[in-house]
Amino acid sequence: MSEVLLTRREGAVLVLSNNNPAARNALSPAFYAAVTTALADAAADASVGAVVLTGEGGHFCAGGDLRQLARRRELPVEQRREKLEGLHDLIRAVRDCPKPVIAAVEGAAAGAGLSLALACDMLVAARDSLFSVAYVKVGLTPDGGATAFLAEFVSRQVLTELCLTGERISGERMYALGPVNRLAEPGQALVDAVALAAQIATGPDQATALIKDLCRQAPRNTLEQQLELEAQHMVRSQGSEESREGIAAFLEKRSADFTKLRA
Repeated sequence: MSEVLLTRREGAVLVLSNNNPAARNALSPAFYAAVTTALADAAADASVGAVVLTGEGGHFCAGGDLRQLARRRELPVEQRREKLEGLHDLIRAVRDCPKPVIAAVEGAAAGAGLSLALACDMLVAARDSLFSVAYVKVGLTPDGGATAFLAEFVSRQVLTELCLTGERISGERMYALGPVNRLAEPGQALVDAVALAAQIATGPDQATALIKDLCRQAPRNTLEQQLELEAQHMVRSQGSEESREGIAAFLEKRSADFTKLRA
């Protein structure tokens, strides 16, 4: 049996690739567990500066395995919930990983695949990629945080339309709506995502984690809450070796070398 998750390193960038191309990279409990473990390992590895999440065979992820979902109707509600938490724990793992996670999307990102892409800190998508909140088409409701992530950049009315129609949205439209950071030519999303990740991976590791936390919490915090969080993180970063190196490099008119501080 082939590995559900392929991993490789490109310098300081860890690339994680969903390896279920025969099913357009449909999700599975084994995939949830593998990515969660890989992210935990990346968090503990000082040599990893950023993570790229992608899919094999020309598709990011077509969502949940409908054959598995069809069998869940026979289970008690409590067991259905338990199985769903595998997906939700994966979304939390992406959120909580201190290293930036960048999605590289080619082909389809549908259903829970859409949720997983939007859970990432940044998103690089091919112009011809297709996104869909597809649940309604099979009589299901969104999961994986899809409605929470979409609500960060579209109105309630647009959110409702996307969820009730399940229409496919091009990478270009997603870029116009806001969640896609960079559009890539077809077949180039992974290359562009790795380049972005490599750029970020040269930055200060601890400050990067704190900035990720600020950006994650900003949409849900009040101004007072965000000011407090910014104050906490600023005071902490002012005492770090990273800020010592960064400020010294600026004053000495040289490039900061943050990689030497990782241990």
